[in-house]
Amino acid sequence: MPRNNEGEFIKIAEKLGYSELLFLYGFDEYMEKQQIAKIQNSKIKISHGIIANDRNIQKINNKFRNKNIFVAMKSSFNNREIIEKSSANLIFSMEESGRKDFMHQRGSGLDHILAKLAHGKKIAVGFSLSSIVNSKNKNIILGRMMQNIMLCRKYKVKTVIASLAENPYGMRSPYDLMSLFITLGMRQEDTKDSLHL
Repeated sequence: MPRNNEGEFIKIAEKLGYSELLFLYGFDEYMEKQQIAKIQNSKIKISHGIIANDRNIQKINNKFRNKNIFVAMKSSFNNREIIEKSSANLIFSMEESGRKDFMHQRGSGLDHILAKLAHGKKIAVGFSLSSIVNSKNKNIILGRMMQNIMLCRKYKVKTVIASLAENPYGMRSPYDLMSLFITLGMRQEDTKDSLHL
């Protein structure tokens, strides 16, 4: 999620061994970026997508219906509505929900009903490194991620691992991300698939 620092992201991505970057922009910024020539780079493929919110998801659904544009949406209290009614390709940071954990289950923003819906609508669940790095309660976020990974595996929901960094130095190598998420319960083949959209 760059802040006019795409060039820095590309330099760091080259050093870390990435072959492709997906830049996510807010709706208005995405429209502006489409007017500007895309950054040319021979080593890294650059893609653009929109990060939606509750206020603009309907506008995005209407404007880009039947167009091949990647739409990501941060989790909120109405995850079911996001999954059922939006055209999002990805819902991420479900672990950051303000829900309280229960005695035998974490309030991770994902349950078996939402997992089945996401699988049926082909919406991927995203796990963000920045959710872990920027959290004051890392142990809670990690526990919730572990539960969500288990639910995604059980209900065959596509997963995506991403840095979702606003600063290029918030990125980590693909191998570091894979190692972390294997530790959290993903299978090795799932981590490889999760790093490619």
